[in-house]
Amino acid sequence: MQDAPPAVRDSRDADLPAIAAIYGHWVAHGLASFELEPPGVEEMARRRRALLDAGYPYLVAEAAGGAVLGYAHAGPYRSRPAYRFAVENSVYVAPEAARRGVGRLLLPALIARCEQAGFRQMVAVIGDSGNAASIGLHARCGFVHAGLLPAVGWKHGRWVDSVLMTRALGEGSATPPPSGR
Repeated sequence: MQDAPPAVRDSRDADLPAIAAIYGHWVAHGLASFELEPPGVEEMARRRRALLDAGYPYLVAEAAGGAVLGYAHAGPYRSRPAYRFAVENSVYVAPEAARRGVGRLLLPALIARCEQAGFRQMVAVIGDSGNAASIGLHARCGFVHAGLLPAVGWKHGRWVDSVLMTRALGEGSATPPPSGR
């Protein structure tokens, strides 16, 4: 009998140790994040609360047994007011769950939640131009290549690129945003 697929749901406070562990692994061992030191649970809780309070989605993928296999959230692309309809996404999967379709569950769910919230553009800032898994995931979810920032980070003893990919949300730029927003 095959295991049930993970369920995607809103994150909870109780998920924070798992979220911090997942992110901490990729900060310490990967190039997706340009942070150099893994933040602790309290800092991850502060960041999550700030996003939730600002109306952004923060999701987890949970295995049938309750283990958090990955998480995804959206946040402001930039702080200037004209960017208010654009979001930047983040998707991180536990190393033991990599290549098992967790990201393919999380990213479409995050896209849907951002569309429901009225956002019009999602930006992926992918650390490391060699990150074929993340670039491929975003391409499968409708993102297109928007640019390359060569050697903008120094991590693990090497220069690291950032790949920019974008995806329209909802009506995208086909219509003006709602007035008064």
